[in-house]
Amino acid sequence: MAGIGAPRVLVEGALTGPASVDLDQGRIVEVVPGVDRLTGPRDVRLSHGTLTPGLVDLQLNGAFGHDFVAADASAWREVAARLPSTGVTAFCPTFITGDLDTLTTALVRAVELRAKFAQEPIARDLGVHLEGPFLSPARVGTHPPQHLREPTPELVGRLLDDDAVRDALAMITLAPELPGALEAIRRIVAAGIRVSAGHTDATAAEMSAAADAGATMVTHLFNAQRGLGHREPGVVGAALSDPRLTPGLIADLHHVVGPVCSLVLRVAGERTALVTDAMAAAGMPPGQYRLGDVDVTLVEGDVPRNLDGTIAGSALTLDVAVRNLVGLGNDPARVLTSASRVPADALGRTDLGRIAPGAAADLVWWSDDWTVLKTWVGGVVAYEADRAA
Repeated sequence: MAGIGAPRVLVEGALTGPASVDLDQGRIVEVVPGVDRLTGPRDVRLSHGTLTPGLVDLQLNGAFGHDFVAADASAWREVAARLPSTGVTAFCPTFITGDLDTLTTALVRAVELRAKFAQEPIARDLGVHLEGPFLSPARVGTHPPQHLREPTPELVGRLLDDDAVRDALAMITLAPELPGALEAIRRIVAAGIRVSAGHTDATAAEMSAAADAGATMVTHLFNAQRGLGHREPGVVGAALSDPRLTPGLIADLHHVVGPVCSLVLRVAGERTALVTDAMAAAGMPPGQYRLGDVDVTLVEGDVPRNLDGTIAGSALTLDVAVRNLVGLGNDPARVLTSASRVPADALGRTDLGRIAPGAAADLVWWSDDWTVLKTWVGGVVAYEADRAA
């Protein structure tokens, strides 16, 4: 048994006063107000700052120079091992649209790598988020248009009927207005995989039909989707108003500017899930990188872009997203909940993203200026900053 005592702890969406968190065998046993009870040799008393659940990123194409579609075991592990330095303790490796044979091969490899590293104190791999190829040609963004497909029963079957491929998947982003999409959503959800609407020109009515069929999320709100209109609410209006939908928000202040990010938090509240949509350029200097099959350039002070200037993922890390939103005056408890419990719940993972009895002991110690000082995965230290003391 061990315990961590902290001046402030994020519990059930609110920042408490001093509390101790008791841990045993990688799980949280109890949360107790006050820290005086900590006496054991394995106890840790934090002198300042805030203890929160580990962050969960549902959309991560890559980072630290590596793209997940092409990553070998060493590169995959490096990303997972470095993510705790950004407060992330669980993530969905994300594959964008590409050749379906290439994607299915990568999905099989992803299952093998998830199992290979499952017992290590590195960020947890929650399964692949497949963003495409069932996307709208009208809202393609940076996805290679030659690989877009309609979600026919045959193509959906290629993802669901092969056990090794299906087991890789945690979420699929698709455009719900495409022919056959509603039946595809029902079939995907029945297989235990979450569906997010994205790269879509759907109307609000088509979004409602998608939610009726089982879709529960909206991929990177405002980007590559029909916007908010005063007579046609579109994808954005549906995401903000339908309580069944969790909007994913890229808070790099480029994909969505600061005042609009704050507006989303006020309107959608704790339905909002912060995501990075990061690609290989995250955590790296300006230069040339890959996003799936796409060549991408990162210039200082900008977001990654493909050759025609279209935004191609981000170079954001989730701790920066937290600092961005808190710096705009948003409630830190709400921001941190949107980076931890909300995305965990979006995958049905009630054992992650919260400080509560029975949950995994995935924790982050933040400084008073919201810099990550220390991260635990399963109660084991996965990252410690030089300034942690």
